[in-house]
Amino acid sequence: MPSASCDTLLDDIEDIVSQEDSKPQDRHFARKHVVPKVRKRNTQKYLQEENTPPSDSTIPGIQKIWIRTWGCSHNNSDGEYMAGQLAAYGYKITDNASDADLWLLNSCTVKNPAEDHFRNSIKKAQEENKKVVLAGCVPQAQPRQDYLKGLSIIGVQQIDRVVEVVEETIKGHSVRLLGQKKDNGKRLGGARLDLPKIRKNPLIEIISINTGCLNACTYCKTKHARGNLASYPIDELVDRAKQSFQEGVCEIWLTSEDTGAYGRDIGTDLPTLLWKLVEEIPEGAMLRLGMTNPPYILEHLEEMAKILTHPRVYAFLHIPVQSASDSVLMEMKREYCVADFKRVVDFLKAKVPGITIATDIICGFPGETGQDFQETVKLVEEYKFPSLFINQFYPRPGTPAAKMEQVPAQVKKQRTKDLSRVFHSYNPYDHKIGERQQVLVTEESFDSKFYVAHNRFYEQVLVPKNPAFMGKMVEVDIYESGKHFMKGQPVSDATVYTPSISKPLAKGEVSGLGEEFRNRLGNHLSRAAHTSTATWRDSTSPRILLQRLHQDCAVRLSVGLALFALLFAFFVKVYN
Repeated sequence: MPSASCDTLLDDIEDIVSQEDSKPQDRHFARKHVVPKVRKRNTQKYLQEENTPPSDSTIPGIQKIWIRTWGCSHNNSDGEYMAGQLAAYGYKITDNASDADLWLLNSCTVKNPAEDHFRNSIKKAQEENKKVVLAGCVPQAQPRQDYLKGLSIIGVQQIDRVVEVVEETIKGHSVRLLGQKKDNGKRLGGARLDLPKIRKNPLIEIISINTGCLNACTYCKTKHARGNLASYPIDELVDRAKQSFQEGVCEIWLTSEDTGAYGRDIGTDLPTLLWKLVEEIPEGAMLRLGMTNPPYILEHLEEMAKILTHPRVYAFLHIPVQSASDSVLMEMKREYCVADFKRVVDFLKAKVPGITIATDIICGFPGETGQDFQETVKLVEEYKFPSLFINQFYPRPGTPAAKMEQVPAQVKKQRTKDLSRVFHSYNPYDHKIGERQQVLVTEESFDSKFYVAHNRFYEQVLVPKNPAFMGKMVEVDIYESGKHFMKGQPVSDATVYTPSISKPLAKGEVSGLGEEFRNRLGNHLSRAAHTSTATWRDSTSPRILLQRLHQDCAVRLSVGLALFALLFAFFVKVYN
């Protein structure tokens, strides 16, 4: 076998070195007199580049998210919880839709117009090349609709996993979590109440006491999404209220699809919960009870009247009647008659003087005759409800009412207008001009001209914009009234009452970042680091930096050895 020769290689090297070049020993001597030149660099810019991912990065946890919520206070509470978790993970919640990388659309399925807005928002997001995650009752009830295909969906009972869904959507995947939460086969109320949240109003805490209901109303699509009744335990609700007051909340709203049905699935009831909560309400703070259907409040009238007269509970109750015709109520499967509704209202008005009763009415339900509608008009004229929600009937897909013979659209519209005219024919607050009332200030009016407060009966009172009033009890003299409000002038010699609670969180600040959540978030980040091939977050961790240092040293060692072999061969040739 011929011996290996380096002649060719050495000839190539000699070609590079001319006669005028210095010899190796000369270069070695010259190295002692070389002064290293310091390479200047923009340290600030270098650090910024090290800590900022590339502009086209799809690394989860750094994007801007815009959240839009439609519908009830329960839906708004879900939206607050999702915003809080995302912000705690590192996402930035923005009010600017065009500036956002992802849109989280939290839908309502009660009426067609709400779903139309939801559908249009999806289309707009796609036109603007935004990532989209869908939430709320629409995708939960009908996830297979054509316009939802290929989009990520998070179910109403899975909002505690919103970070995972958003994370995968940012990466370009489509994820759907629509399951129900259960414990030993029993359906739970939903996600935990101690999750982080960003309150839309830092002074108001919305607590969902249960999800779903016991009814099967023929027009209701929400039942398809929220399901049967599932109540949260009393101790969890009390703990949530305590935490809220510790974070400066001065007003609590209790909400659900039917608060009156609370506890029937776990062996308790609404009055028991309310008495427990009342014990925790600090002086100067208030509690507002949400909607309850007539059947479930009837058996608790005495206790409810006592609770609604408590000084820290608003004398306010939302009791939907929907129609004053028994035949229509039967077709709706509302499980009560008009006499039941009147009994509830009459009893509470007698036992709780001045109480505000709000109600809902549907105009043009299938089979509603002109006489049926007139019965409803008479009910409004008799009780002169100060707060009345008038809704034109919309058949929701998949509901029994959608298959019934429909009232002509023009007739429905006319009845809605007629009932609205009746409602606007009276002014419920004119007789209160001149009264002195104590009000709790919680927000700013839509036109930004006043602060909005509520009196004992949860009636809206507009007061001057004095920052010292926000979140405080203020005594005012009523000097003007409108259809939906009164105006009050603060009493000059009265002191502003400060509730005995902590300073409220700043707007946009995350609530409920407890140690347990921080640990769970840390575990999630750890799992993400192991499953990701290469992320910017990982690149700044000490472990990865050490690995990269070892790799860099190995590369440099290899290059150094190669150069050493090359120079050794060169020296051998020169000195031979």
